[in-house]
Amino acid sequence: MLYVLSLVLFSLTAFAQKKNDAYQYHIQRTTSPIVLDGKVDEPAWQTTQLAQSFWMVLPMDTSRARVPTDVRMAYDDQYIYLSAVCYLDTVSRAQQANYMVESLRRDWNFGRNDNFIFFIDSFDDQTNGFAFGTNAVGAQWDGLMYEGGKVNLSWDNKWTSVVRNYPDRYVLELAIPFKTIRYKAGITRWGINFSRQDLNSTEKSAWAPVPRQFPTASLAYAGILVWDQAPPVPGPNISLIPYALSGLSSNYQAKTPTQTRFDAGLDAKVAVTTSLNLDLTVNPDFSQVDVDQQVTNLDRFELFFPEKRQFFLENGDQFANFGYTNIRPFFSRRIGLGGVPIRFGARLSGKLNKDWRLGIMDMQTGSTDGAGPGGAPLPAQNFAIMALQRRVFARSNIGVLFVNKETLDNVVVNDKPLYNRYNRNLGFEYNLASANNLWSGKLLYIKSFTPNQTIDNAVYAGNLQFTDRRWLLLGQWETVERNYTAEAGYVPRRGYGRATGSIGYTFLPKEGSILSHGPLAQSSYVFDPAGRETDNTSYISYSFTTRSRSVFTAWTATDFVRLLQPFDPTNSGRETLATGTEHSWKSWGTVFVSKPQRLFTYGFTTRYGGYYANGTRLNLTADVGYRFQPYVSLAASASYNDIRLPAPWNRTTFWLVGPRFDLTLTNTLYLTTFVQYNEQVKNMNVNARIQWRYKPASDLFIVYTDNYLPTVGQPNNDVIPFAIKNRALVLKWTYWWNI
Repeated sequence: MLYVLSLVLFSLTAFAQKKNDAYQYHIQRTTSPIVLDGKVDEPAWQTTQLAQSFWMVLPMDTSRARVPTDVRMAYDDQYIYLSAVCYLDTVSRAQQANYMVESLRRDWNFGRNDNFIFFIDSFDDQTNGFAFGTNAVGAQWDGLMYEGGKVNLSWDNKWTSVVRNYPDRYVLELAIPFKTIRYKAGITRWGINFSRQDLNSTEKSAWAPVPRQFPTASLAYAGILVWDQAPPVPGPNISLIPYALSGLSSNYQAKTPTQTRFDAGLDAKVAVTTSLNLDLTVNPDFSQVDVDQQVTNLDRFELFFPEKRQFFLENGDQFANFGYTNIRPFFSRRIGLGGVPIRFGARLSGKLNKDWRLGIMDMQTGSTDGAGPGGAPLPAQNFAIMALQRRVFARSNIGVLFVNKETLDNVVVNDKPLYNRYNRNLGFEYNLASANNLWSGKLLYIKSFTPNQTIDNAVYAGNLQFTDRRWLLLGQWETVERNYTAEAGYVPRRGYGRATGSIGYTFLPKEGSILSHGPLAQSSYVFDPAGRETDNTSYISYSFTTRSRSVFTAWTATDFVRLLQPFDPTNSGRETLATGTEHSWKSWGTVFVSKPQRLFTYGFTTRYGGYYANGTRLNLTADVGYRFQPYVSLAASASYNDIRLPAPWNRTTFWLVGPRFDLTLTNTLYLTTFVQYNEQVKNMNVNARIQWRYKPASDLFIVYTDNYLPTVGQPNNDVIPFAIKNRALVLKWTYWWNI
């Protein structure tokens, strides 16, 4: 049935016209200089087309925006220029500050800042692109766009901007080098849209209208950027990004001497064409990357933590997003973490033309003592990945992915190799995206190849989703056979089939304090290879969103689990429940997020109900934040779990606490301190990072990390609440050099 519906939708997308084709901005080459000063008084701006009369997206999408925004664009041989005059809502702001922002920190939270962003679809394929913008005090925001409306903010590149504040408006000017973005030479029509958020009026708007159920980043609803002539080819485009690093580390648990570290490495970016980029890295280091946010883990399967390392991010969606959330044949965090060094790597990625997209990556790691299972040595490994994607119809595509993990100089124990000599995955998928963004779906097939595993080693999956202003409908099926193996991927569970269905409806009142409300019902059934049910979760919720953007949700759920292996319900290394035992329970909970247009914000979640072995589980979480605009942002989160089970577990409680302090002295100098206390894993982590962006995309980092072992309640340790486990200090310098 899913296959038939997909074929029907093929025909619907084949001849669909782009939704906002009538919204066209004609950009012209400037013949006089533009100075980025936030004044917009240069003669060059006066001859450009003016984009104004934005459409409201929120709270309603049926009228023009009430808060005005004026946008102009121009270009020369090196840069694309944009200016935006963002007028303030002076009526509702009469007794308030002129703007609402978190801080001067880069890549801020969209929902908590007055901001202006624009989205470039430089291939007019309505799928991939670039996003740039600032908040009302000039903190930059940039990212790579993928899947038609998502933005990866971990991407970072060179561009400049200036914001100037006035009593009734703030003015943005920015310049983006042609060398920063990727586009096909000769194409004179790009996709473009401008987005504005004004928190005090609770208004989000866009130049080309976007239905309220979609983000303003939805490229299916972008307008057209029409060039007066083909954009200039920027010429040789080679960037060298060296780094030098010095550090100290101490392991107090092992009682080893303090170790010193001196290291250096190099990244390079080579534009093979204006749309195809070659990335090279030698001895990379990622010590400045933000630490993972810890969670209390009560799951039976491995948790997922996102990739944050720069090298893996540009065009990374073609590799990392193949498959589903829990079926990823390639997951870049398998490479070079846990003390495993990356020796070198290369990636060729980008567009061959409007329809074809290519990605090829090869990474080589070094051998490491004690990094394998059980403390065994881990040999050098090579990871080779190839991805090819072909656009079909309006916005859909067909993709192929090949992943090869090869073990070099294998470790032999008792005349047997400790690791598989190779593990390979070959996958095919069809991604459906209708021209109007209402229909989406996927058909997926993957097969793995591992020595001595020739049967039951495939994945079959498919889903179809419909989303409009009121309705959400989803159906999905997935089968992961018992011998399917993705050593370089993320597939936490094997040997199962899962059927999932969701239905939701949204009511849209025309007046009153409630902006929208409605129910959502979802059910998921999991079966073993013999067709017997092993898991089921059925969930129903009801959500309310106010016109001030606060959200409240209440939910109830039923769960059933038949354990396929022993499991400790506290996930803390204690006794386990037996394989084959069956457990079922009911639970309920709430979620609340406060309106973002206040200096003090907060949210909470609750969960109470049954648990394994006829026990109960209570979970309470809270998040609070306060900002001293625009320099200081304070945030804290806390989670408490109270699990009550029969003997031998009895009562178990876990606290997870994580305060965060952000000080932004300027939009190029940041101090971030993050503390995480995780009672479940008995660890407290302190991470402090100073970042000085002394030139665009060039940084100096000072990173300090501490890990402590809670000792309260242990013999002879009641006086000292925490004992130091390890400590590290790193100084790192990077420089972006364009040749």
